Amino acid sequence: MAPLRAISTERRFRVLFVEDSPEDAELLQMQLEDAGLDADFMRVDEEPALQQALATFHPDIVLSDLSMPGFSGHDALRIVRAHTPHLPFIFVSGTIGEDVAVAALHEGANDYILKHSSARLPAAVERALREARLETERARAEVELMRSQRLESLSLLAAGLSHDLRNILQPLLIVPDLIAQRSDDPRLHQLASVVAECGRRGHEMAESMLSFVRGSRRASERFLLTDLFRAVQLLLKGSLPRDVQLEVRLADPALALDANYTELQQCLLNLCLNAIQAMPQSGRLELVGEEADGGVRLVVADTGSGMDAQTIAQLFTPFFTTKTSGTGLGLVSCKRIVEGLGGRIGVASVVGEGTRFELWLPAPVEADELDLDDAPAIAGQGERILLVAREGARLSLVGDALISQGYLIDRAADGAAALRRWAETGAADVVVVDSRISLFPAEALLSTMHETGYTGPAIVIEDDEAPFDPAQVPASMPLQRLQRPLDMHRLFEAVAAALAAGD
Repeated sequence: MAPLRAISTERRFRVLFVEDSPEDAELLQMQLEDAGLDADFMRVDEEPALQQALATFHPDIVLSDLSMPGFSGHDALRIVRAHTPHLPFIFVSGTIGEDVAVAALHEGANDYILKHSSARLPAAVERALREARLETERARAEVELMRSQRLESLSLLAAGLSHDLRNILQPLLIVPDLIAQRSDDPRLHQLASVVAECGRRGHEMAESMLSFVRGSRRASERFLLTDLFRAVQLLLKGSLPRDVQLEVRLADPALALDANYTELQQCLLNLCLNAIQAMPQSGRLELVGEEADGGVRLVVADTGSGMDAQTIAQLFTPFFTTKTSGTGLGLVSCKRIVEGLGGRIGVASVVGEGTRFELWLPAPVEADELDLDDAPAIAGQGERILLVAREGARLSLVGDALISQGYLIDRAADGAAALRRWAETGAADVVVVDSRISLFPAEALLSTMHETGYTGPAIVIEDDEAPFDPAQVPASMPLQRLQRPLDMHRLFEAVAAALAAGD
């Protein structure tokens, strides 16, 4: 009969023996090597040597005798648990009574093996190493989830602060014009200009916060639900306890969604990890996908501890959490993701019986289902436009208008920021630049981009107060010039023509 294999294909392990008999340690080592364990081995038999080995050898598992002259396995277990709480620890002893074995497990040992009946030692070592690896992966997944939730909290705070700042600064953008209209005093005009400039700068700062929030978002894409479920299962593999059963049901393998794949994966993973934490002993986790109400219904259900009505009422409140180390933003993020897709999220729970989250998302809309007569013409196919405008309000409005036409937008509030965006991404199909930008004139911006590899067209929005000199731009760069006041339809036509000329 072939020997039972240990986990030897992933990496080389380190095994620490706490054993006063070199012969017994050698026999155990031979048994593990015969079973296929690829490992380095070390033996200690007293407390100082054990402390030193934990600090320098960094074992992956400890195999300890129960009774040794001047030192005991119970002492070794206490020292190991104090140093590395989740390090696998197995007692391997010549004699051990049932009461002693039970006490050892209660103290934190993973298993116990009798030396004269050590045939199952490789299997016990394999199981202990596997469980330790899964625990490490689970902890890593929780840390990553906490990190993403902290980033989400920053985004929420930035969005809220940006909204409040824009409301506060709005009068600074309006009052200077009113002052200029009602007075011929040049000093008041100068003061009004200073106020207007401060308002514009504040507005741009607020818009830069929103750009941070928007910049963390990825474009929507079409994908099969079966691929999303498979990815979630893989991510849960290291977090699923042995006594928790995962059931995945997909009514139709052809079910698809139009959404941000990464965000929806984060949402489902968050709900599943919450469900697992609600079942510390055992239970069943269900992940279901089916057609419903003209769309797609996703279900994450567990048989865990459940929630009372008071908890459910606060569930989607920012910073509300029932966990000692939670951020209170995971479910808020899920709600934002689902509602951002035009869907809805609901929850039902019974204390002691479990919780059920239902996510409804709209089904993908095919081209032949659209009313093209009533819908505005969409010219873009995901082409990337670098938009450079000085005023935050104009940057936002023009950018949103171009997004509505099917383009992807990179926003920059001045020439320096535009060059930085170009250097970071190296991707732009068209550059739309306001002639009034600061820090870097429009002519210098386009020339520098051309020198660093940009070969696409440019559209300049000109203002009488900041005339544009085309002679300073390379003659080989396709150039269109639009005069203020800017008409959006003319801008759409200019972008479409610039892209068509480049095809």
